[in-house]
Amino acid sequence: MTNPEIPYVKVHFRMEVEDDWPPVSVESLWAVDLGDGTVRLDNVPWFVRGVACGDVVATEADEEGVRWGGEVVRRSENCTVRLIVLRDGGSRPARQSVLNAFRGLGVDGEGIERFGMVALDIPPTADLAKVQRLLRHGVDKEWWHMEEGCVAVQWWAASAD
Repeated sequence: MTNPEIPYVKVHFRMEVEDDWPPVSVESLWAVDLGDGTVRLDNVPWFVRGVACGDVVATEADEEGVRWGGEVVRRSENCTVRLIVLRDGGSRPARQSVLNAFRGLGVDGEGIERFGMVALDIPPTADLAKVQRLLRHGVDKEWWHMEEGCVAVQWWAASAD
């Protein structure tokens, strides 16, 4: 959540759990209420697949007023990539060093102590080929495990280079 003056809402997403992953069956994300039954996601998903920060998503409220995310109405073209940081057991300094390395490539993100995870929000303006090289390098060096939670067409184009 970046601006307290904007009408933020929590949007919940149901997920299928297989082999105890993800560790939750529902994730809630901050979003900007666009006033027409849609929201613009405003944080990086930790576990939800198929959505990225900035995507516009249709929502439906249940009888208790809980808003549930549905179909993506408009893609932001951002990509969501998640890492489980292996170096130093995913410590705070290890997670921060990962975030710092990607920040230099135009990528934002955040870390969470539980699971030693980092969630990256990769905009289409980032040098996607360099981001992918760093991601692969970290996997090869066993610095982290990686999951592509949501990738855009540009991501696939850059990986063909």
